[in-house]
This record gives sequence, structure tokens and C-alpha cells, in this order.
Amino acid sequence: MQIITHSKHGQNVSDIERAASLVAGTMLTLRGLRGRGASSYLYSIAGVELMRRGVTGRCYAYDLLGISTARSSAGTSVPYPVGLRVDETVTVNRAIEDVYRFWRNFENLPRFMRHLEAVTVLDERRSRWEAKAPGGRTVQWEAEIINEVENRLIGWRSLEGAQVQNAGSVQFHPAPGGRGTVVRVELQYNPPAGIVGAMFAKMLGEEPSQQIREDLHRFKQVMEAGEVATTEGQTSGREESTTVGP
Repeated sequence: MQIITHSKHGQNVSDIERAASLVAGTMLTLRGLRGRGASSYLYSIAGVELMRRGVTGRCYAYDLLGISTARSSAGTSVPYPVGLRVDETVTVNRAIEDVYRFWRNFENLPRFMRHLEAVTVLDERRSRWEAKAPGGRTVQWEAEIINEVENRLIGWRSLEGAQVQNAGSVQFHPAPGGRGTVVRVELQYNPPAGIVGAMFAKMLGEEPSQQIREDLHRFKQVMEAGEVATTEGQTSGREESTTVGP
């Protein structure tokens, strides 16, 4: 079983952040050049790094966190201009029609997405979501489909009043060599505590890129084998198969 995941891009900083980095970097660099001593040297280093961040659109700290604030290359499927981005991909050895149909029934998603408590379909476009949050809490929101191409793309965004603003897309592409379907999930969200909250969640193992990577691994198992193998709750560490097949 092969799973392919990635969350790093050539650009992981939004255009707004890039502009701010250039301005702040220029000011710090000039302050460092005009002064003397160790503090001026540090100002210059920080300024040059901010300018590099602004010019290249790449942040090394974001790389370490596996997050991004850059806009999606898919265009309108992820409309939020700010927030954190997650991008994960898995190859599933099933026909693209089967994979799309299973995912499109959103009430199937809690069967392999462990952080989801429930998804209730309200109509053809809208759905209500309930998810686990750090600290044993739960969050709820309603979402709407904003872009859909059968067997190719489902794009969504949360509606006004959501406890966690989010938007994203799941894309379905034929795998090379007829090896099934490549499923790519792009998620952009605005955590209530911002970047700091995302960093703490990462340390606690509750950061979205980790969750989605694991969810896609279980999705692959569901689609290919009809079940998810789990060791949860077992002291022996042996795998137990829980049938959740489509």
C-alpha cells in the first residue's frame, strides 16, 4: 500500500504577507545599516531575511510547520486570501467514478475522518459539519459547494458565522499508468488563535495537515480493502480490522 503526501509548495506565503515582509524588511535593514553594535547587526539580518521572504514568497518556518498562506493554484476553489493552507495527496487503486461518488456523499466522510463527529447534508449545495477540536471541544459550521465538476472537483467554503472559517477542494485525477485515482485535498482555514494556535496544535498532534494525511491513508484503505485497520485501544499492538467499506 503506497501513500503519497505533501504539503510544501514553491510559494507558501500570501501576496499580502509578501508585501508586508518587503516593507518591514527594508525598514529593519536600513535601521541596521544606520546603527552600530550587535543590535544593528541583528536588525540587518532580520531585515534581509524578511526581504528574502517577500521576494521569494517562501517562509522556512512555514515549511517546518507544513502550512501555507498562499492562494491555491486551483484558483477559485480556495477563495480565502488569508489563513493557513494544507495540501495532501494520495493515490487510490479504484476507478475515479467510484472514488468521486463515495466522497461526494459527505455523510461518508466521518467513516474515515477521525476528527469529524458528523456531517449532515442539508440540500444539494449545503451541509452541516461537527468536528472535534483541541482540548476535547467540538466546533460546528455550515458549508456550501461553490465549484463542482463531476468526477473531477468538489470545491467548498464555510458559511458566515462558522466557528472555524475554512475553504478548500478535493480533486480527482487519473493516476499514471492506469493505477487508479490521485486524490488531492487542498484546505485553507483560519484558526481562532491564528498562527500561534496552529503552532501549538502542531505540537499536540492536532494540526490539520497531520489529520488529513492520516484521514487519506484510512480513505485509501476503505476504497481498496473495504475496511480500516486500527490498533486503537489494543495493548498488544495487533491490528484489528474495522469494516467501513463503501
